[in-house]
Amino acid sequence: MTGTARPWRRRSRRLARLLRQPSARRFALLLLLLAGCGITLLLVPHPDPGDLPRVAHSLGAFAPVAAVVGGALLLVALVPRTFVTLAAGAIFGPVQGAAYALGAALLAAALGFAVGRLLGRQFVAERVRGRLARLDGWFARQSVFGVMTVRLLPIAGFGLVSYGYGTTGARLLPFLAGSVIAAAPTAIGYAAIGAAVSSPDSINWYAAAPASLGLIASVLIIHRWWRAERHRRLGPS
Repeated sequence: MTGTARPWRRRSRRLARLLRQPSARRFALLLLLLAGCGITLLLVPHPDPGDLPRVAHSLGAFAPVAAVVGGALLLVALVPRTFVTLAAGAIFGPVQGAAYALGAALLAAALGFAVGRLLGRQFVAERVRGRLARLDGWFARQSVFGVMTVRLLPIAGFGLVSYGYGTTGARLLPFLAGSVIAAAPTAIGYAAIGAAVSSPDSINWYAAAPASLGLIASVLIIHRWWRAERHRRLGPS
């Protein structure tokens, strides 16, 4: 019992030392982390998609856990979610692949948010003024719908948005719920496409059709957000 408790005490002490560091130093560490992920993504050779099913088969019953955890780590390392979802569909099929891709997205959103909050929130809170302070307040008041809107806008990758949200005053639960809901249409679509591509004989319009759900959902949510903003600006008539 004592032996297992010691590593946790050491990690707690390291975390406490990190929290005592100046906010600028922690924010610089966050920037270095993002830069390192970006450089690694450019330099590390991409895996052969044909090897992925064999790797999953060798893991046996642990393959689903590896898919969720591995997919989450790839997402926080700034790997595009499209690649992760297509790979999940190719390995596990459209239904399981979509479920594992969503699990990876949820875990990655939580990890990215936590790192951004730990390393960057204090630095941002100490320095935002004027319009930036109002923007930070908007993030703090955001509902699930607001998070969905930001997630569906083509502004940055999934992992980068997660880190960015952590540096704002956003609340964790609406952020996680909005992230998963926004990811669901494209997870279903791309997992179906990945499954179809891995089995060329099964490619058909029924497999590819779910990919349009993401675009349709994006248009509907952005339109609703635009109407809500217009109504708020005009005020009650």
